[in-house]
Amino acid sequence: MLEAVIADGGEHSVSTIARRIGTPIATAHRQVATLIVEGYLTPTRGGRHIAGPRLLDLLHKLDEKQVIANVAAPVLQQLGSRLRAVVQLGTFENDMVTYRIKAGQGAATLFTKVGMQLEAYCSGIGKVLLANLPEEQLRGYLATGPFVPLTDRTITDPAQLSQELERVRNQGIAIDDGEIAEGLFCIAAPIRMPDGRVPAAISISRNIAQVTPAHEESVRALLMDAAQTIEKRIRSA
Repeated sequence: MLEAVIADGGEHSVSTIARRIGTPIATAHRQVATLIVEGYLTPTRGGRHIAGPRLLDLLHKLDEKQVIANVAAPVLQQLGSRLRAVVQLGTFENDMVTYRIKAGQGAATLFTKVGMQLEAYCSGIGKVLLANLPEEQLRGYLATGPFVPLTDRTITDPAQLSQELERVRNQGIAIDDGEIAEGLFCIAAPIRMPDGRVPAAISISRNIAQVTPAHEESVRALLMDAAQTIEKRIRSA
């Protein structure tokens, strides 16, 4: 009942909503009365109802990024097992990538850890998150360069990084080809919310020696499929 009333947005009466979802009208009114007492709903004009203070307080406490990680976890576990590779999910906080999921074959030996923060400019996940920042925020980030080289492949020049991020936006994926660590190859894809924001990204990491052009196309397709699956589950959560 709570879900039905919130989805209705205060447009219809309890009786109308009850008929719509196949609930006896008397039962619906009792349920709504309880939800009002508990603070989950608030009465408004004409017998309509909207979200109450207790529900709004819970929403404000909700960590959207952790919810995304919770939804993504089983999808990434399956992907990592299928590819026998390390899969990760990261988010963007304070100009850094926060790793929230790490799974798959080789996860124990890769230097990243859940909860760790790393620079964004030199990783696949970081590039995806930077490429999807609001323009003003991205300009502010690029203004903090030049950036420290972690390997001889790290992009350190802000202008070159800007061009790289433009490619990421156009292609929909990012590549880290030994830029954050020698011998490490990573492909990353965005997790896009219905409103267009990209609060998280996922990646597949392997040794560069394991990467072949023939295999890479299928890996990219599986990564994008996983991202789309996560996005669908978020919308239905």
